[in-house]
Amino acid sequence: MSDSTGRTSEVSTEAAAQFQLCTQPQTDIVLASNKSVISTGRLIADGAGGVPTYVSHDFDNLPQLWSEGYLVAVDQIYLGGAASTGFDGDVYCSITMECVVESLTTEAAMALALSQQ
Repeated sequence: MSDSTGRTSEVSTEAAAQFQLCTQPQTDIVLASNKSVISTGRLIADGAGGVPTYVSHDFDNLPQLWSEGYLVAVDQIYLGGAASTGFDGDVYCSITMECVVESLTTEAAMALALSQQ
């Protein structure tokens, strides 16, 4: 998460930003227990103005946790986010993904069916 130039977002007070990557469009942030969620994360920053003096982050389901990849059987995925007014400007959330289109094997179909329960 950054400002419009890719640098650290400056804060005027306590600030928070979060994102979600989902298989379905959402109108608001949803809980990680929602079946459409692929990954979520949040950043909390604090400072008296300028670059934050304290930053905390919490991310789940990050790619480094996927030893065999993450099967998603949809044509589109959706990135959404929200940020508090404590940031001095807009907050940008950028992600980099490596995606592969695969044929659906019997094993993959079974894994997908079990994940949808």
